[in-house]
Amino acid sequence: MMKAFVFPGQGAQFSGMGQDLFEASPAARQRFEEANDILGFDISSIMFSGTDDELKQTAVTQPAIFLHSVILAECMEEAFRPDMVAGHSLGEFSALVAAGSLTFAEGLRLVSARANAMQKACELQPSTMAAVLGLENGVVERICEDTEGIVVAANYNCPGQLVISGEVPAVEAACLALSDAGARRALVLPVGGAFHSPLMEPAREELAKAIAEADLRAPRCPIYQNVSASPTTDPAVIREQLVAQLTAPVKWTQTMEAMIGDGATEVIEVGPGKVLQGLFKKMDRAFPTQSAGLIVAES
Repeated sequence: MMKAFVFPGQGAQFSGMGQDLFEASPAARQRFEEANDILGFDISSIMFSGTDDELKQTAVTQPAIFLHSVILAECMEEAFRPDMVAGHSLGEFSALVAAGSLTFAEGLRLVSARANAMQKACELQPSTMAAVLGLENGVVERICEDTEGIVVAANYNCPGQLVISGEVPAVEAACLALSDAGARRALVLPVGGAFHSPLMEPAREELAKAIAEADLRAPRCPIYQNVSASPTTDPAVIREQLVAQLTAPVKWTQTMEAMIGDGATEVIEVGPGKVLQGLFKKMDRAFPTQSAGLIVAES
């Protein structure tokens, strides 16, 4: 049995996330208090009782999902024994902390720096993302290339499900062309910016400085990073790809294929929601998946 532990990204948040861990575990409470001190605001209160609008703010969403994921991994104790890890976008940082490559404090500081840099980049230019269903990747890529302005493939989530990202007029024009090409859906998403596109270049430059200064060690098992979808334990490669990830697409389909190809027999999602389990099920309906939260609740 080879277990792959995967960590979700932005969009998995919900009001009340992590409260069960806070109430059940003194160690979890201590982590939440430590996070409040590091961030300089009471993120635990927003996680437990904040509105959807409060939780959607990038500067809140990213550290909130990171906290839920990392604290949940710690609460698993001996049950957290990964043979491989991966994280979707932001989840890559959660995976690195859980796998011992970054300390909790260092990981949270990097996530906060990343979120704030991305928020600033979003404010520089109106931009957005759109979900595209039912077309082959090559068709989506070609239409993005043929569309005037900046619009690129950003998230390869699973076969037949891709997210595009870029300038608002370019994304809207691409959606019309994608619908004409036979897309089952080409829908602009309610997000504040063009993540994983060239419009995140200002954030990439800012994050690069923070990552260069971070104490990043080899993880205890291979991490399959978004940029390459291939395993590594090399800190130099991890650093480089964490920075590149901001402007490069998330190759999640390719990551799932690589993990299964390398022998993964079960996937455990560590964090809020079941989005990543659902994506694995779309690859193979019979593939075994589990939520870390259920493992902790039953222990």
